[in-house]
Amino acid sequence: MAFWSNLFSNPTRRTSDKPPLTIKERFSALKNLPAFLKLIWQTSPRMAFANIVLRIVRAAIPLSTLYIGKLIIDEVVRLARTPDNLELNYLFLLIGLEFGLAIISDLLNRATTLLDSLLGDLFANQSSIRLMEHAASLDLDQFEDATFYDKLERARRQTLSRTVLMTQVLGQAQDIITMAFLSVGLIAFNPWLILLLVVAVIPAFLGESHFNERSYSLVHGWTPERRELDYLRMTGASDDTAKEVKIFGLSGFLTDRFRQLSDEFYNVNKRLVLKRAAWGSLFASIGSAGYYGAYVFIIYKTVTGHLSLGDLTFLSGSFMRMRGLLESILNRFSGIAEGSLYLQDFFEFFELQPRITPPVAPKPFPRPIRQGFTFENVGFKYRNAEKWAIRNLNFELKAGEKLALVGENGAGKTTLVKLLARLYDPTEGRILLDGTDLREYDPAELRREIGVIFQDFVRFQLSAGNNIAIGRIEEKENQPRIETSAQLSLADSVIKKLPEGYNQIIGRRFSKGLDLSGGEWQKIALGRAYMRDAQLLILDEPTAALDARAEHEVFQRFAELTKGKTAVLISHRFSTVRMADRILVIENGQFVEMGSHTELLQKGGRYAELFHLQAAGYR
Repeated sequence: MAFWSNLFSNPTRRTSDKPPLTIKERFSALKNLPAFLKLIWQTSPRMAFANIVLRIVRAAIPLSTLYIGKLIIDEVVRLARTPDNLELNYLFLLIGLEFGLAIISDLLNRATTLLDSLLGDLFANQSSIRLMEHAASLDLDQFEDATFYDKLERARRQTLSRTVLMTQVLGQAQDIITMAFLSVGLIAFNPWLILLLVVAVIPAFLGESHFNERSYSLVHGWTPERRELDYLRMTGASDDTAKEVKIFGLSGFLTDRFRQLSDEFYNVNKRLVLKRAAWGSLFASIGSAGYYGAYVFIIYKTVTGHLSLGDLTFLSGSFMRMRGLLESILNRFSGIAEGSLYLQDFFEFFELQPRITPPVAPKPFPRPIRQGFTFENVGFKYRNAEKWAIRNLNFELKAGEKLALVGENGAGKTTLVKLLARLYDPTEGRILLDGTDLREYDPAELRREIGVIFQDFVRFQLSAGNNIAIGRIEEKENQPRIETSAQLSLADSVIKKLPEGYNQIIGRRFSKGLDLSGGEWQKIALGRAYMRDAQLLILDEPTAALDARAEHEVFQRFAELTKGKTAVLISHRFSTVRMADRILVIENGQFVEMGSHTELLQKGGRYAELFHLQAAGYR
C-alpha cells in the first residue's frame, strides 16, 4: 500500500488546483474528441480523408514487411542447404518486394507528415479566428473578470497546441490497425504471448496516466501565475513601459518578482518530472522483462525444431513491434486523455455566452432620434464588487443636446457612457431611447449609431489611414472620407509629416513604424469620431493631451461636428465643459445637480465649487 500511496502522492498540489481526477473522469474527458475530430474534418474534408486513407495503407505495411522478411530467411536457409542447385529468382523477387515496401512506406510517411502539417496549420488558424470571433461576442464585464481571463488564456494556448492532439489521435488509430494485423500471427502461434504483452505494459500505462494528470493539474492551477509571468516579461521589456521602468528603477523589482514566480514553478515542476522519470524507468524495466521472457520462449521453440528461422524472425519481430506499438498506444492514450482535458478548457471557453444579446424581434432603431435618452432609477454594480458604481440616476439626454458630465475621478462618468452604448446593462432601473427600453433594440445597430472615443483609446499598430478608418471600418477603402475626417480632427497636420502619409505604420511594434506624441495620437483618435458620423457622439476627455491652442481649435470643429446631433462630453476642463447645453454633476455614482454653466454657477453648489477651485489655479 505504501508503494502505491507514494506513487499517487501529489507534490504539485496548490490551493488553486483542480482536485485530482479519477480514472472515470479521465475517460470522461475523451467525450470531447468527437467534437474535436468534427472540427478537424470541417477544416478540410479532402485533406482529412486523404490522411485517413494513407494511414490505413501504412498500417498494413509492417506486417507485410515482417512476413516477406520471414520468407527471405527461410529461402536463404533452403538455398544454403542445396548449394548445388541455386535458383535465386524467387529470393530476388522477395528482396525486390521488401525494397518496394520500404520505398512506399517512406513515401506514405512523408505524405502523412505533410498532410498533418498543412491540416494542423489550417486548424490552428481557423481555431484562432473562432476564438477571436467568440471573444468579440462576449460582454465587456466578462473581460473585466479574472476567472474569465484564465479561461481565455487557456483557450488561447490550445489553439496552437491542439494540432499535436490531432496528430496523436490519427497516429493512435493507425497504430491500433497495425497492431490488429500483427496480432493475427501471434494469436495463431500462441495466444498467451498477447496476454503476457498486455500485463507487462499496464504498469507503465497507469504510471503515465497518473503523471499526465498531475502535469495537467499543475499547469491548470498555475494559470493566474503564468499570466502574471507573461505580464512581467512584457512590462520589463516593452517600449510602452521603458520610460517609467528606467525612471523609477523598476527593473530590479520586476525581475525579482519574475525570478521568484518562475523559480517556484520550476521547483514544483522539477519534483514532478524527477518522480516521473524514476517511476518510468522502473515500469520500462518490467516491460522489457516481459518482452525478453517471450523472446526466450520463441527461441526455445525454434531450437527444438518447432519453428523455422524465418518463423523466429517473424514472431520475434512481430512481438517486438507489438510491444512498441502497445506501449505507444497506451502512453499516447494517456497523452490523448491529457490533451482532452486541455481540450475541455478550449470548449468551455466557447460555452461562455453573452448576456447582452439581440431580442428575438428587435425594434427598428430611430433615424433620426426624436426624443432622446431617459435614465430611470439606473444603478450599476460591477461583477464581484460590493460598491455600486452608479445608483439612482434619473435624468434626460434630449435629442440634439450637448451634455457634459462633471465629477471627480471614479465618480461613475465613464460607466455612465458605457451604459449608454449598452456595453453594460443596468443592474437596476432602465434606460429608454425615444420611450423604448434600450434592451429592445439590436445592440449592434445601437452601437453603429454611437461614436465613442474613450480617454484610454487604443493606439492600434496599423497605418495612419486605418487608425482613422477604425471609426467606421467598413469604409476603410473610402480615402476621401478618411482624409476629410483627418482634416476635421486636425490629424491631417500630423499625417503630412509622416514619410508614407496615410500608409505609414504608426507605433514602434513593427518594422519601419513611427511613434507619435500623446497629443498627435489623440488627434488620430478624434479622427475616428468624425469618421463615425453617428447620431450620438461621446468624447471621454478628448483633449487631455492637447495644448491650449489645439484644444481651442478642436472644440471649434467639435461644435460644427455636433450640430443637430446628440453629444456627451466628459472633461475636467471647465473651459471645455461650459460649451455644453447642460451639465450633469455626478459624485460617488449619484446625481448631484444639473443645469447650464450659468445656472449652476448661480446655484453655488458642487459645480460652482469645482469651477472656482480650478479657476483659482489660473489666477
